[in-house]
This record gives sequence, structure tokens and C-alpha cells, in this order.
Amino acid sequence: MEDISQRIYECGIVPVVKLEEAELAARLARTLMAGGIRCIEVTFRTKAASQAIENIIRECPDMLVGAGTVLTKEQVDEAVNAGARFIVTPGFNRKIAAYCLEKEVSMFPGCNNPAVIEEALEMGITDLKFFPAEQSGGLPMIKALSAPYSRVRFMPTGGVNENNMNEYLANEKVLACGGTWMVKETLIKNRQFDEIEYLTRNAVKKMHGFELRHIGINCADEKEAVQRAGVVAELFGLEVKVGNSSVFAGQAFEMMKKEGCGEHGHICMAVNRLDRAYAHFKQKGIAFDEESKKLDEKGKMKVINFKEPIGGFVLQMINK
Repeated sequence: MEDISQRIYECGIVPVVKLEEAELAARLARTLMAGGIRCIEVTFRTKAASQAIENIIRECPDMLVGAGTVLTKEQVDEAVNAGARFIVTPGFNRKIAAYCLEKEVSMFPGCNNPAVIEEALEMGITDLKFFPAEQSGGLPMIKALSAPYSRVRFMPTGGVNENNMNEYLANEKVLACGGTWMVKETLIKNRQFDEIEYLTRNAVKKMHGFELRHIGINCADEKEAVQRAGVVAELFGLEVKVGNSSVFAGQAFEMMKKEGCGEHGHICMAVNRLDRAYAHFKQKGIAFDEESKKLDEKGKMKVINFKEPIGGFVLQMINK
């Protein structure tokens, strides 16, 4: 069975949508995809929900579509028959949870206290919606709950926005964040799809936190690296630090002691979560030099290079 949780983690942000008009669903999905998000939760708060899901699945097959605010077994059937890949409930309903497990459909029940979490764990469900997030204590509550329930991961929803989402996403026990700020009902109703795409792009950019870390310049040998670093340091009043493989002038200029990757060197970008940024670019069709991938002691990716250089410089990504 496909790992829906992994796909949701890679997306990072799950737009939670209330659609009154099913005919707008596919256009909304295309707009979100253009902004960099390939996951959507269509809530069963309107009669148009199942048709909206069906429209998205038909016209945007690369979009991961789930059904939210599911309250009955009948709604589970309706959602799954329409093509929904996962079910989200506002609370924990043992009958619905058992029904989803029986149908082998991924489910994210709403949980915000130890008693409900233990019920979910008893049924083998470890990825949970933390709802309503801010009203239930926010990130401090997630940290407190994660201590005794180390197997659980949370998808906080409710009060999450572009200003606080990275506080949540920085926590390893947070799978992704659910939010409505880029898909507000009024924006959809008024057909403000340009604004939706703008808000989506901003959210994705902020989530990844792209930041230029340094520029690496290839040198013939250590002597040349030290000389070049000294020139830059003298110009800008920077400190020179000699390392094993390179010489830094400040933090932004790295002089390689020998010919490194790229004809001229590399440009290093730091991101909040490298594995998530990697998945983001892969979905956009961007190729990587897989042999350049390096892992940390926990087996997580810590560095990788893009395949195509720019101006003789290899683009590199690392974790912040």
C-alpha cells in the first residue's frame, strides 16, 4: 500500500478546503499545484465534496486528495468511491477508524489528549490530526504529548498559518500542517485564483526557507585557496579559517584546496528540511546527482547536488 503519510510529509502543507461549487475543484487543484503544493483535503462540510474530489482526481491525477470532516461510515464510502486517498476526522470515532482500517484506507483521526491518543495507538494508528491545534495548546502541547507517546506524529490543524507553521514543522513529531489561509472560502467563491497561487507560493517558499549559505570556488591547491581567501577577507574585513578541504573567508566564501564539484565550484543553499525540499524539486521534474547524496548518522540526507550546473557552478543543498 502506498505510503500516504510519507507523501503528506513531503508536501509539508495540506490545504483544507471547503468547496460549495464542485466545478471549481479542478481549477483550485491546478492553482495549488502551480504554487508548489500537491496535496489537498476536501472537507465534507458541503454537499459538493464528493463531486469535487472526483473532479480533482479526474483532471489532476498527480494531486494527492483526501477527505476531511468525515463523520460517518457513509461519508467514508462516498469519499473513497470518489477517489479520496486518505480520510481525516475532527475527532476520534472508533467505529469510523475500524471501518477505514477494514477498507485499507489511510486515516488521520483528530486527537488532542492522552486518552484519545491511547485509543488510536491501540488500533495501530500512529499519525494523528492535532485539532484544534492552537486552541489545544499548540506546539508546547505537542511536545508534551510526544514525550510519553514517542511513536506518534501529528498533523496540527486549526489556527496554523504562514507565521507559525515553521515552528510546528521544525519539530520532528510534526508530519505536516493543515491550513486554510491560502484557500479561504471567500477567495474561492470570488475566483481569486491568482491570489491563491500567490499565497501558496509564499507558503511553500517560507516552509523550505531557502537561504544562500556560501559559494565554493575551486582552486588548484591549498596555496591558491589561502591566497584567494586572503584577498576576499582583506576586502571585506572577514576572518580566514583554514579547514581540511577548504579555506573560508567569513561564512560566505569557501575556497576549495583542490578542484571540487563543478567546473568553477559550487553554490550552497540551506533549507529547513532537505528531504522535503528534495521531494519538492523532484515533483517539479528537477534532476539530482544521486551519487552526491550524503547521509548523517541517523540515515537522513544532509547534502545533495543538482544534476545540471549553472555557469560552471554546481547547485548544492544542505540542511540548516
